[in-house]
Amino acid sequence: MTPERSANIDRVLSHRQPDLAVVMEDIEDPHNAFAVMRTCDAVGVQDVYLINTGARKHKKFGKASSSSATKWLTVHRYDSVEECMLVVKARYGRVLASNFSNKAVPFHEVDFTQSLALVFSNERDGVSDELLSYCDGTFVIPQVGMIKSLNISVACAVTLYEAKRQRMLKGFYDGTPRLPANELTVLSEKWRLHRRQADPKE
Repeated sequence: MTPERSANIDRVLSHRQPDLAVVMEDIEDPHNAFAVMRTCDAVGVQDVYLINTGARKHKKFGKASSSSATKWLTVHRYDSVEECMLVVKARYGRVLASNFSNKAVPFHEVDFTQSLALVFSNERDGVSDELLSYCDGTFVIPQVGMIKSLNISVACAVTLYEAKRQRMLKGFYDGTPRLPANELTVLSEKWRLHRRQADPKE
């Protein structure tokens, strides 16, 4: 592996945010899920939780993963909302859902520098009542157009870049690794293996 690529791996890992995660529920179009994952990688979110229940399980999620952003992320897959949320609630300080409700706050009023898991679902059904029961609150992205919902990949991108903006102001991207040492070591070795497999000459 070239020194440049090795240094790039170290740089990217130093910007990972272990206390910020994304949860996706029943995303019907795998392209939307992969678009969300690309944004997660771009802003330093390492952990993504996929909940796919019942008939909405999609075979393409596994098939396409080898050529997508998923190889740089830690993707957790669950068939049950309860199983997923027991893990998420134990790891993150708060769980907030992107969801229209009377109690939802504008997303720019959310403190994204705290330990957070952010929940997104498909535009048609929104976040399920079961999943909402595990959430500590809801937020919305204010809009002034006729259509009141955004594609999940767009909504997630807007939200995560606001989180990145707030976290940058707090110095969370100053190059000091925030991942636990053991996780940092595991990911570093895994990513270097990915690079060597992609280019055996290195």
